[in-house]
Amino acid sequence: MYIVTGGAGFIGSNLVKELNRRGVRDILVVDDLKQGEKFRNLADCDIADYLDRHDFINRVRSGWRHAEGITALLHEGACSSTTEWDGEFIMANNYEYTKSLFLWCQEQAVPFIYASSASVYGMGPVFKEERSHERPLNMYAFSKFQFDQFLRHHGNRMTSQVAGLRYFNVYGPREQHKGSMASVAFHFHNQVRENGRLRLFEGSDGYGPGEQLRDFIHVDDAVAVTLWLLDNPAVSGIFNVGTGRAQSFNEVARAVVAYHGRGEIEYIPFPEHLRGCYQSYTQADISALRQAGYQREFMPVEAGVQRYLAWLERG
Repeated sequence: MYIVTGGAGFIGSNLVKELNRRGVRDILVVDDLKQGEKFRNLADCDIADYLDRHDFINRVRSGWRHAEGITALLHEGACSSTTEWDGEFIMANNYEYTKSLFLWCQEQAVPFIYASSASVYGMGPVFKEERSHERPLNMYAFSKFQFDQFLRHHGNRMTSQVAGLRYFNVYGPREQHKGSMASVAFHFHNQVRENGRLRLFEGSDGYGPGEQLRDFIHVDDAVAVTLWLLDNPAVSGIFNVGTGRAQSFNEVARAVVAYHGRGEIEYIPFPEHLRGCYQSYTQADISALRQAGYQREFMPVEAGVQRYLAWLERG
């Protein structure tokens, strides 16, 4: 059995779908369906069972013994809001929860692959998996950073594979439930359909209008890296998951316009509340991932956005 926490969420549900494509249906999904519309992400997936995240962690912390039937635990569940400042909640939900799952997997020698985040690097400018480049700017980023630090402390005492994936700007199918936290590709698509105008921020941090740069990675590529690790159980560590190429918001907008064959770009004032805490540039250093053996090429924005919007149009 595979356990996927956050399995009704964005990356988690795409992992479940890809496992199905591999012929795997013995999957336990763990999530919080208070936001009930997330069920749609699993409507075309086949799973063996579902558990609420509270029920699952209570079982784990009470000494649940089920390891003989578990192939791996893929931990995608977290509060991913970068504007949540309740540190007590974030650390309990993201850090302590992850720590409990990690220790449980280590006790039973179960592979553990978890979602970290590129947000641990803060403003950059170097995005390499080294302590000297890590400067989290919000509670979400700090919770992810702190577990990575915890893992480093225990790195020489592993009983099974452990891999942390620092996802960069992931976009693609099954993210609609994220609302304002969904990708710019999703929002640009909706803006074109609504009024034909795509709204981008004016310049910031020395970048021109819409020229801020991010490492945008299609969710299919993020899932491919995750499952490659499952196929290579000797590989452990913390890895950046990005394309290794920064592209501008303008490039994403132009890809959306090209798909629809219409749309005008409009630049709006840069929000004051984001000044000093906005990543105007990210670009994953993927040398560690390449050295570990992952050689598949990543989709550029031009190809990835076309694939994504075609999926959205199919409904």
